[in-house]
Amino acid sequence: MANEIEMEEKKTKMQKMQEEYLKSLDGIEDGQLVTGTIVQVNNEYVFVDVGYKSEGKIPRTEFTEEPQLGDEVKVVIVNKEGKGGQIVVSKKRADVKERTDVLRKAAEERTPIEGTFVKVIKGGFEVDLGGEYRGFCPLSKADVVRVEEPESLLKITDFFIIDKFHAGTKLKSVVSRREYLDIKIKENKERFFSTVQIGDVVEGVVKSFTSFGAFIDLGGFDGLLHINDMSWGHVTRPKDFVKKGQVVQLRLINIDPESQKINLSLKHMQQDPWTTFESRYHVDDVITAPVTKITSFGAFIEIEPGIEGLAHISELSWTKRVNNPKELLKIGDVVNAKILGYDLDKKRVSLGLKQLMENPWDTIAERYPVGMTLNKPVVKITASGAFINLEEGIDGFLHVDDISWTKKIKNMTSFTKEGENIDVVVTRVEPENRRIRLSVKQLEGNPWQTLRHDYPKYSKISGTVSNVTDFGVFVKVMDGIEGLISKYNLIGPDEDFTDEVLKKFNVGDEITAMVIECNPSTQKLSLSIKEMIKRSQQSEIAKYIQGNDDEGDTFTFADLMRSKDDK
Repeated sequence: MANEIEMEEKKTKMQKMQEEYLKSLDGIEDGQLVTGTIVQVNNEYVFVDVGYKSEGKIPRTEFTEEPQLGDEVKVVIVNKEGKGGQIVVSKKRADVKERTDVLRKAAEERTPIEGTFVKVIKGGFEVDLGGEYRGFCPLSKADVVRVEEPESLLKITDFFIIDKFHAGTKLKSVVSRREYLDIKIKENKERFFSTVQIGDVVEGVVKSFTSFGAFIDLGGFDGLLHINDMSWGHVTRPKDFVKKGQVVQLRLINIDPESQKINLSLKHMQQDPWTTFESRYHVDDVITAPVTKITSFGAFIEIEPGIEGLAHISELSWTKRVNNPKELLKIGDVVNAKILGYDLDKKRVSLGLKQLMENPWDTIAERYPVGMTLNKPVVKITASGAFINLEEGIDGFLHVDDISWTKKIKNMTSFTKEGENIDVVVTRVEPENRRIRLSVKQLEGNPWQTLRHDYPKYSKISGTVSNVTDFGVFVKVMDGIEGLISKYNLIGPDEDFTDEVLKKFNVGDEITAMVIECNPSTQKLSLSIKEMIKRSQQSEIAKYIQGNDDEGDTFTFADLMRSKDDK
């Protein structure tokens, strides 16, 4: 009896198991997407339990990541009754099916989908969209800027918008990365302008260079890093401070939401060195620094990055006539200079190079005293005289009027020429004005002084007529000195001047006249025949009067005139 009961229980149990098995067969269909569990892994296959009578096996090559026991994996039932009754599953088909649904939904909703540029083809790119799907991205839709080198985008993974989707076909889906980038750029820009403030530090990528700076990509839109904002110091090449593709942190110094302009600064990431200048530098300090820029009016010297001083052209040399600082300096020269002054408000420093050299003008009067005779070369001739080189950088000036006491030199080249050595005497030294006057005529005695001494006013002097003009007659007297008898002084006191008077005088005639003015300083000699006759008459009258006084009678000028008439 007991055996019968036991046999009946076994039969019932077998029936239940058979019913469960049939139920499991009814729940799985070919082509169905199910989730299984990895229960075994070997070198070739991965075994997955999908709740069926047998386990499905999948080649390891279908896994992109290393399979682990217990991991869940989605597969497609290829054949629930395969060879030997074993179920056949495929992970690859599951991936495609799942990706198809994702791509279809993304296309319908125009949501971004990840993809990778894998190949350059005619007109654009082949894009791997996952699950064996390939999309076509036209060249014009690959980026927001013109793509000059298509190969540069290969292997780049980014998001795309699906314009057209075709399930189960290759390269019939059309995608656009540009549309996605436009959306992101708009979002980034709106977020940027609504959240940042002047003074904030922002991060970007160096995108491109111009002559005036560099453009920084801040997330699809650009900010300008101007060349003047790259360093507190002197900047000539933007590429010396940032590199293309470099990720940099910059300070926002200006932002305009209306014009969408953004100005960035690298130098403001550090303290302005001018704020501490006065604590580190003082007037008369000597600095050693490089020349960074040369202009027609001076040379700029970089005291330290961010602080430049100007050595004006007048502060380069005590003696040399510098027409252009390039005559003495070149960019890159390291020089010693003295701080002459500074203006913190204007951020200016005045420097001097000559102040570190001995000033030859301080001892010029000792080395070239007045009266010193020299033999030196002529270095330059001008309309008014000649410059005579006394030593390197120091010239004396010989005026054309200081060549001769008597001769009028109209053209300096008639007396000397450049390169010729001549004898001169120092007549005046002005260290404060850096001037030295020289003379040739003072090498000899002044004939004018001799003339004034030997022929005082109202003395008679003889000479030769050297020129007859409309205004008088020139007479050459001693040592070549010429005097002038004006036309009204050519006649007697009682005569009237007519043009006939001048005709009585000829060049070469000997003539005697009276000195009425001799001025050595102006080299002026005025003569008069009229004064000579007048003085002679007065002398005769005086003698006549004196003769009659001896007889005790009174005699007047009128009596003299009558007596002459009687005669």
